[in-house]
Amino acid sequence: MTESPQVELVGVGLNATDTLISLSAFPERGSKVEYRSATVLPGGQVATTVVACQHWGVRTRYVGKLGEDHAALLHREEFARAGVEAQIITAPGSASAQSLILVDSVGERTVLCRRDGRIALQPCDLKREWIVNARLLHIDGYDTPAALEAARWARAAGIPVIADLDDLYPGVEELIEKIDYLIVSRDFPRRLMAEPDLSEALRQMQRHYGCRLTAATLGPDGVLAWDGARLCHTSAYRVPVVDTTGAGDVFHAGFIYGLLQGWPLERQLDFACAAAALNCSGLGARGGIEGVERIEALMATGSRYEIPMGLKEVNV
Repeated sequence: MTESPQVELVGVGLNATDTLISLSAFPERGSKVEYRSATVLPGGQVATTVVACQHWGVRTRYVGKLGEDHAALLHREEFARAGVEAQIITAPGSASAQSLILVDSVGERTVLCRRDGRIALQPCDLKREWIVNARLLHIDGYDTPAALEAARWARAAGIPVIADLDDLYPGVEELIEKIDYLIVSRDFPRRLMAEPDLSEALRQMQRHYGCRLTAATLGPDGVLAWDGARLCHTSAYRVPVVDTTGAGDVFHAGFIYGLLQGWPLERQLDFACAAAALNCSGLGARGGIEGVERIEALMATGSRYEIPMGLKEVNV
């Protein structure tokens, strides 16, 4: 058997086929509304992060599970087109993950998900060589046992682990102990630590689980991060918003790209904010992935949202 080639980033986690439904306004309960368009596009947390990094010249590998359907073919073709090495496990007779995404007139999205239990990624689906022949591992934790196995292998090989978590999955605390760079949704730290103050919750997460960095993405309020010594807040960029789908996934890609370049934390977070903002100017999870030069141009000249009152005292 040929050993897997060395890559810079391996991603283990979710993919999905997104049906984007554009609406003039979000429907009221019991109402009947017309929609403007429906577009089928590839998405998914880790899959989108990996594709964005590949677009910026990072050598990538994606590990995930698909069903036996047309959606699986769409994903395979997209990974091939992007140049991503895809290690896809097929669940016979099952359907790939699907999302219906309602996008209103200001670009805010509401997601309805359907996922066949047979496409849950299992530890036995993974090969150690896929994980350890990489510089970084990125996971989402949805299929927690498989994510934990990958994180254990990475840790044992000295490979940093980055995670995008948005829910308290069963077993997630054991997984967090294996994560170096934990970048989560806004409410995750408060829920995990039972601490209403976000900055204090980030500090507690970092101390309790031993992460190098804990951070929370805040949408138009940017991102707040704690590195064990100081808080760092980076403001979000203002762009014409078409669709916020995939903003967090591309943020993680931007952070990973900066980490691979060896940039200081402030520049990593700034690049990630700019990349995420630009992605919101296109339709779909990957519709606004721009090149590095365009992202850096926004960093140099773009306008930002105001710093929220509760974060004005944080040094950036």
